[in-house]
Amino acid sequence: MKIEKDTAVTLRYKVTDAAHKTLDAGPGPMVYLHGGYGNTFAKIEQALEGREKGYQTVIALQPQDAFGERDESLVQTIPKSEFPPGVKVGGTLHGRDESGREHAFHVVKIKGDKVLLDGNHPMAGKTLRFIVAVTDVRAATAVEIEHGHVHGEHGHHH
Repeated sequence: MKIEKDTAVTLRYKVTDAAHKTLDAGPGPMVYLHGGYGNTFAKIEQALEGREKGYQTVIALQPQDAFGERDESLVQTIPKSEFPPGVKVGGTLHGRDESGREHAFHVVKIKGDKVLLDGNHPMAGKTLRFIVAVTDVRAATAVEIEHGHVHGEHGHHH
């Protein structure tokens, strides 16, 4: 079966930076609903359109096609006294950005009584290489199409 709109596509993937350093090896297969549902990057969907099970490729994505450019306004230094006890480097906190929208911030550094937070995705601003292998393609169910995502194993669970 060919990958086209309203197919459920199972991939194994690895993400590297431009220097081929592995950034994400994927904990297992990823399943997404193909056809513009926003379940994966548009350039990946474009590269896989019309392909079949067994297809392998490397897809280079510029920052604007992946996690976006870095936004330095999302980097903030906050007094440690404003955080709950146990805040640690590498942790994620949910707060509001400058426009008041809910946002996830990563704890980058703690120095003395200051905590440096970064609201950018860790891969923002990077050119990425996605090494993908299509391991399965099937017709999506009517419910998956209605919900806009794949259900079941390696997909979304309600």
